Amino acid sequence: MSKIPLTKRGAEKLREELQQLKTVARPQVISALSEARAHGDLKENAEYHAAREQQGFIEGRIRDIEGKLSNAHVIDVTAVNPNGKVVFGATVSLFDVNEDREVRYQIVGEDEADIERGFLSISSPIARALIGKQEGDLAEVQAPGGLREFEIVEVLYL
Repeated sequence: MSKIPLTKRGAEKLREELQQLKTVARPQVISALSEARAHGDLKENAEYHAAREQQGFIEGRIRDIEGKLSNAHVIDVTAVNPNGKVVFGATVSLFDVNEDREVRYQIVGEDEADIERGFLSISSPIARALIGKQEGDLAEVQAPGGLREFEIVEVLYL
């Protein structure tokens, strides 16, 4: 399996979620299952079936996070020297030529992506067009709505 790129912050968030699932959510659902079993007949016990479904979700999420962390390639952008180029983890200020406005994105792993908060997936068309470019360069992106142009205003390694 190939390595999954994650920022240092993204890996920490996954570790925190994993810790919460193992120490809080899992014990709560086990307690709910015990309580539901005490009510008797499990065939018609809605609380028992809901708790079993929740347990399946929690265990699946734990396995998912553990798999991602075991295959993660954690990149600390502050420790690399990309010489002003846009790389994974970089924060990029762009001038959107089509919409005549400035936007700012950090290029992150797929699990960290949240366009509304300014986190752009490394696999997105915009990120792919930006990688390797420098301040002052133009990046053209073929989007579903047509060709979009971005001018790179600033590249930061935060």
